[in-house]
Amino acid sequence: MKLTLIKPNIGRRERSLYVDEGRMEPLQLGILAALTPPDIDVVMYDDRMERIPYDEPTDLVAITVETFTARRAYEIREEFAMRGVPVVMGGMHATLIPDEVAAHCDCVITGDAEPVWETMLDDFGHGCLKKRYDAPQPLCPQKGVIPRRDLFTGKGYLPITLLQFSRGCSHHCSFCASSAYFGARHICRPVADVVREIRQQKRKLLFFVDDNIVCSHEKAKELFRALIPLKVRWVSQGSMDMLGDTELMELMVKSGCLGLVIGFESISPSCIATMNKHTNKKGASHLYQEEIRRLRQWGLQTWAAFTVGHDGDTKESIRATCDFAIRNKFTFAAFNILMPYPNTPLYETMKHEGRLLYDGTWWLHEDYRFNYASFIPKTMTVQELTEVSFECRRRFNSLRSIVTRALEPHTNLRTPYRFMTYLLYNPLFRKEVFKKQGMRFGLQSEGDKSCYREK
Repeated sequence: MKLTLIKPNIGRRERSLYVDEGRMEPLQLGILAALTPPDIDVVMYDDRMERIPYDEPTDLVAITVETFTARRAYEIREEFAMRGVPVVMGGMHATLIPDEVAAHCDCVITGDAEPVWETMLDDFGHGCLKKRYDAPQPLCPQKGVIPRRDLFTGKGYLPITLLQFSRGCSHHCSFCASSAYFGARHICRPVADVVREIRQQKRKLLFFVDDNIVCSHEKAKELFRALIPLKVRWVSQGSMDMLGDTELMELMVKSGCLGLVIGFESISPSCIATMNKHTNKKGASHLYQEEIRRLRQWGLQTWAAFTVGHDGDTKESIRATCDFAIRNKFTFAAFNILMPYPNTPLYETMKHEGRLLYDGTWWLHEDYRFNYASFIPKTMTVQELTEVSFECRRRFNSLRSIVTRALEPHTNLRTPYRFMTYLLYNPLFRKEVFKKQGMRFGLQSEGDKSCYREK
């Protein structure tokens, strides 16, 4: 039996697929490959940088589906369906909106696949594949499983190893798809499993893809203590409340943390309140002055993530957010238009208020484009929100801004290694900002149904 794993692309620039030059390993596919019995032959194709060989013989295809890649995932399934190959789909989008995904595949898996993956494969091998498998959330994710990283060889991924200590986050931010997926629960792997995984791969630069690696301070401390003797460097995502725990921060820095993606979201206290971001309330009321001071004290290079388009936002306040990010010399920053992901509280509120555009399914609509507003804002037009968001991305990633921000002595200039990281990745992210803006989802268009097929 042969199993084909596929990571879909977002879409296309004009008539060709977008090539993601900042692509990272599809960790979830490496985990699924590791869960697959050894008598099954496994291959993997990454639609972000290589053609999918639809005519290559295979028995079963499994596609991981995110909201941004749903349209493309369904196109890929059409190709395999024409060849009589069954397709299984899973991932966050499949859990958020399973009925939609089920209509585009032979089998859908909801939740984390570990508890049902082997059962699904066994059912398929015996000719009794079910239409749907609902996986209970495991109490211990990825227990005893080391991802098959041999599948990533030669794919041109960034030289950083992806792995995971925890899944989910206990906070209830109204716009967060992860919170809806995990039910605001946070679960951790055994630290010994994480250490074993690190030792079994060669790199010293790691990216923990956790939603919030410091959600549990005590469990995070246990991990950081175990990382110290490994002498690795790592990045992840964290929340503001970590800064109030001195022991946690000391261990974090000693364990090799270079920096974190932190959801600042907004510099407006009223916007923070409406999005239910409790960890940011105190900081936003003082423009995060104390939080930024502490981040510099610990030498952490920060990727500041902002969401724009909240009901309290105006064009002027969004521009002020960009000024704030440049003034504070963040290593990286993202200015993401608020996205109503399906089955989140934000989506349900906007649906109730009649503010959703693109028939409420922006991720499938032919007219939607990447980084466009998908709802009606309160204080500006849809086009104005789209334009001011891109203006912030353009300004923050301008050459002048890159040079100015490089000169932060406590973070970007703290060590030669950190400075080189800054110089290597800022131009890459600048390039991606311009490449992705306005990109179509999927490859085919309504008037050209066959443009993505192999000739």
